Amino acid sequence: QVQLVESGGGLVRAGGSLRLSCASSGSINAMGWHRQAPGKQREWVAVITSADKTNYADSVKGRFTISGDNAKNTVYLQMNSLKPEDTAVYYCSAGYYSSSYLITDWGQGTQVTVSS
Repeated sequence: QVQLVESGGGLVRAGGSLRLSCASSGSINAMGWHRQAPGKQREWVAVITSADKTNYADSVKGRFTISGDNAKNTVYLQMNSLKPEDTAVYYCSAGYYSSSYLITDWGQGTQVTVSS
């Protein structure tokens, strides 16, 4: 198991950008991001493996970019062209990814609010 610490959330206007960071206490096969909007279920956003293989939810493809720094055990989520519907608590995750993503650890979450 690893400890995950997110940072970088905040308030931004529609069309703006934010970058989230997540630092892991140890190395892991894959790290990713989920989000949960008020009254909705938590949904997967993106994942990256230690081999830099990435995958994205259709709702964020072309707008969000996930990247990682293996030396720092840190993953980033660059979010561009933000929309009000991107408003949510964003959670960092860690685990193992092959054909599916098996999550073993969660961060505490960071709030992202996009105003119209």
